[in-house]
Amino acid sequence: MNAKFGGNVRSAAVLVAVLAAGGFHADAQLFGPKPVPRPIPVLQPPTQGFQYPAHQTLTFSVDFRVFTAGQAVFHLDQQGDNQVISATADTVGATHMLFPVIDKFQSGFDTRTGCSTGFSKQISEGRRKIASELTFDYAHGKQDQHERNLVKGTATQKQANIPACVTDSLSAIFYAQSQPMSVGQTINFPLADSMRTVTVGMKVEGREEIKTPAGTFNTLKVQPLADEGVVKNRGHIWIWYTDDARHIPVQIQARLFWGTITFHLQSIEVK
Repeated sequence: MNAKFGGNVRSAAVLVAVLAAGGFHADAQLFGPKPVPRPIPVLQPPTQGFQYPAHQTLTFSVDFRVFTAGQAVFHLDQQGDNQVISATADTVGATHMLFPVIDKFQSGFDTRTGCSTGFSKQISEGRRKIASELTFDYAHGKQDQHERNLVKGTATQKQANIPACVTDSLSAIFYAQSQPMSVGQTINFPLADSMRTVTVGMKVEGREEIKTPAGTFNTLKVQPLADEGVVKNRGHIWIWYTDDARHIPVQIQARLFWGTITFHLQSIEVK
């Protein structure tokens, strides 16, 4: 199998978690001085009166160039004051035969504060199999990551400082729903990314009508931006949220050096 193709398929699946190891576009230049990181902002709580769904499932096709390479599914469930998000990213059809990907992610956040309660992932991509868990100890200002290589049987543990409240790569997609959005506005918040805390800005670029298999939606086109992170200088990402009080993500697109991946909403289930 072509190694580049395998890497592209792996990146497509990983993007489900903004995409957990596929992060946000960096404004930095490939050459020249390193930009000065923006000050870490305070995570603003969800807007008063915003209601997350008690149960919701969003199913997306993952299209690479002219064919469907996979499927991504997000499950949202309320458990008391916590919003729990479970996501899967799987290859399908010929792509699965060439390079099977079965990835699972889970995170959550406090709906009163927006603070992430942790992030975990189980990665099965070809011969690569990793299990990782990230936990936050806000009382002591620490984040801890435990990672196991299920093929080699090895384990690593890392610790780093965090502010009093952060979001994570998966929760950030849905935390942003709760914030006011208007064209020209940028929503800034702290995100835990690869044992660092980076400032992410969600820039509302404009309004667009988006047609998906789940229906036609009036949307706000939002671009996540960061000065540093795991996907520095590798491309651009956009998320289209419905232009209403719900701000449901109905399309996600990543334009990378080797091609474009688009998540098209197939269905919304509330039960």
